[in-house]
Amino acid sequence: MRGNLLGRRTAQRLRQVAISAVGSVKIRLLLSCCMIFTLLALASRTASFMGWTDRTASLNRFTGPRKGYTLLINTWKRNDLLKRSISHYTSCPKLDSIHIIWSEPDPPSESLIEFLNHIVQSNSRNGQDIELKFDINKEDSLNNRFKEIKDLRTDAVFSIDDDIVFPCSSVEFAFSVWLSAPDAMVGFVPRIHWIDKSNGDAGRYIYGGWWSVWWTGTYSMILSKAAFFHKKYLSLYTNDLPASIREYVTKNRNCEDIAMSFLVANATGSPPVWVKGKIFEIGSTGISSLGGHIEKRSACVNRFVEHYGRMPLVSTSMKAMDSRSIWFW
Repeated sequence: MRGNLLGRRTAQRLRQVAISAVGSVKIRLLLSCCMIFTLLALASRTASFMGWTDRTASLNRFTGPRKGYTLLINTWKRNDLLKRSISHYTSCPKLDSIHIIWSEPDPPSESLIEFLNHIVQSNSRNGQDIELKFDINKEDSLNNRFKEIKDLRTDAVFSIDDDIVFPCSSVEFAFSVWLSAPDAMVGFVPRIHWIDKSNGDAGRYIYGGWWSVWWTGTYSMILSKAAFFHKKYLSLYTNDLPASIREYVTKNRNCEDIAMSFLVANATGSPPVWVKGKIFEIGSTGISSLGGHIEKRSACVNRFVEHYGRMPLVSTSMKAMDSRSIWFW
């Protein structure tokens, strides 16, 4: 009897220990869940407090069938360069469409159209047809390169001149950078502005070229000769940019790229993004090689400041680099 009584007491104690252990595990699991929930809540609050944003909502716009970008190429009586540029960029994986800004007095020849169509069809990939269109303009104006295009198939626009070429790897990397900041201008050619202190006039500005960017390590503009931006800025340039600025660009045949930089900075209040990339010039030097270039560009900057009533450009020293292409970072 005594042995049975001891056995029953031992079994009861073991059950109590087991129940206590199970309860302890449940409590620990509950506490762990509470701690995880608290940490997630704090992280969310911290991200909001620090100004971090969730890019998922922005990227969701590119989950449709048209995930790539449109090549917006400006050309003028250089069909050989146009052919070389199109032949190169049609090999880039995420290219979806090509729009050629045509402002010449004569329409493109049938032979040119046939050649470019052949190149595009030859390089179309995985059943995806690359769209090729000529945007014909009656007026010869630099504003044509930013004229609104209502039937664009992508949100992303890669604006490029016909006399420079970038490796597809650089273009694709710049596109990925733009996806993380779709309201910004993202590109390869930075420029800077600064206050002209030569006469003590704080309201005047000087336009700085590449060597100014190299020397100071800062920039405030990305030239549209090689830049990604959202297609909405084509509409803003065409419909909302002051007519006096467009008239100034047409008259002086200069500074449409500065006008676009002003427009984007004024709309966002943020700086552009410079992407490091190799530039291959396949044509002759442009207007930047002519005398008085800096003075003319400085005059544009000051004229645009007058129209806006303030300086909207924002300077920055940030530069995006593809770490896969460098040894040390």
